Amino acid sequence: MSVATQEIAPRSGAAFRLDAGQTLTVIDPEGRQVADLLAYSAADIREVISSGRTLDYAETIRLTTGHLLYSNRSRPMLEIVADDVGCHDFLLTPCSYDTFHHFYPELPPHRGCFGNLAAALAPFGVTEDMIPVAFNCFMNVPVDGATGRLEVLPPTSTAGDAIVLRARMDLVIGLTACSAPASNGGSFKPIHYRIE
Repeated sequence: MSVATQEIAPRSGAAFRLDAGQTLTVIDPEGRQVADLLAYSAADIREVISSGRTLDYAETIRLTTGHLLYSNRSRPMLEIVADDVGCHDFLLTPCSYDTFHHFYPELPPHRGCFGNLAAALAPFGVTEDMIPVAFNCFMNVPVDGATGRLEVLPPTSTAGDAIVLRARMDLVIGLTACSAPASNGGSFKPIHYRIE
């Protein structure tokens, strides 16, 4: 049985259910595009994906195949079961109007991934204040070992690269095609996803 691939248009977002045991494949169809991913427990949306818990338990910022993404209640939400890229970010918050004012004052402001996630997740009861740091699929954020300085570089992903995550509980997922120029090498492209 074929599984339909869904498209998230450039600079937009989507939200959907992902049941325990299902896999979510996030695909970069054209290369060098970031997808911000959020997860909430479908049973209680106050339980949400946690950068702090995940990085603490993984003891690395380089999350890839075999790593778990944890909730703020220290429960596994997602397991990375396959990863073509091996370069993702779990440090930086979703881009927003404020991000654009701060980093791109010469560009027209955009609600960014934060606004796109808020709009997509609103029907599930998620409000803006409930949006944490996202797991930024394919985002390339090297950390200087000497100074700790962060830099946002174009993704290393190429056309068709994907990351596959298996749900460890019933979830509500928010997913975007990122809107920040630095994250995507200065261009905006779609993101594809598939649920199996």
